[in-house]
Amino acid sequence: MAFSKTISTILILLLASCAVCFGAVYRVGDSVGWTDNANFDYHSWSSTKQFHVGDVIVFKYSAGEDNVLRVNHKNFQTCNVTNPIRVADSGNDNITIRNPHSHLFFISGIPGHCEAGQKVDIRVAPQAKSSTPTPSIPASSPALPPASAPSAASSLLSNVQLVVAMAVLGYFAF
Repeated sequence: MAFSKTISTILILLLASCAVCFGAVYRVGDSVGWTDNANFDYHSWSSTKQFHVGDVIVFKYSAGEDNVLRVNHKNFQTCNVTNPIRVADSGNDNITIRNPHSHLFFISGIPGHCEAGQKVDIRVAPQAKSSTPTPSIPASSPALPPASAPSAASSLLSNVQLVVAMAVLGYFAF
């Protein structure tokens, strides 16, 4: 009996922490997506969101007709597409936020798109203070994974697998 109560308590704690473990998924531009055609205000869109480490930023657009460039602040302001930090062009680009308290800048690399307002800056909230020290990341490390990062679908599959595993453990605990 004590064993099943212990397992039940562990499962409840695991389930409660799942919301903290997995970040939110934000589709840039919501239903409009990543486009220069809609007169969409990406600055207003991003300013209404609270981005955190682990959140996924999704850029959806027609592959071959657009792209996403991660750039520095100066190139963001001037819509300069030379020397981007990273280029993504799949049409369904998932970028996981890795660094707390950072400011990420994205523009379209298609001529005229950035100038038409197709650019977004993502401000990442500082990470909550932890009682355990976290290893520092060297300044030369990239802040984002390559454009071929796991899709939201594969993250969902991992979440489903975790829930199924916890359900099986819970079943055998009783």
